[in-house]
Amino acid sequence: MDKKMNKMDNILLNFLKKNARASISSIAAELNLTRTTVRTKINKLINNGEILGFTIITKSDVQSSPVRGLVMIQIEGTGAHLIQKKLVALQQVKAVHTTNGKWDIIVDLGTQSLDELDEILTKIRKFPGVNNSETSLFLSTKYI
Repeated sequence: MDKKMNKMDNILLNFLKKNARASISSIAAELNLTRTTVRTKINKLINNGEILGFTIITKSDVQSSPVRGLVMIQIEGTGAHLIQKKLVALQQVKAVHTTNGKWDIIVDLGTQSLDELDEILTKIRKFPGVNNSETSLFLSTKYI
């Protein structure tokens, strides 16, 4: 837990992750806090950079890329930054994460169809320096 955050800050963050549109009053009632305390805590979390923003997920976000998956990529040599640049340039790539362990990069992909997914995976696997990859499709997503 971040030293700047206490248990209640974490509870508040979890509540906001589930419903960022909740009113200050409803959050206060649910967490048994005053509205002033909730407002102060939210402002503190924004000011210290813990909350970077608020967002929504729309139906069109999900419908525009109904086939989603994670691609774990193992890179040979020192060309990770070049592969990352190529990945970020692909329209189907939603996010690129560097990691440790067996996989060097994890890519969040979204496509219109399995055929499109297969095409983009083939393209990625042909990038110079990509040594190995493994793909896991998202079967369902629950927003809690």
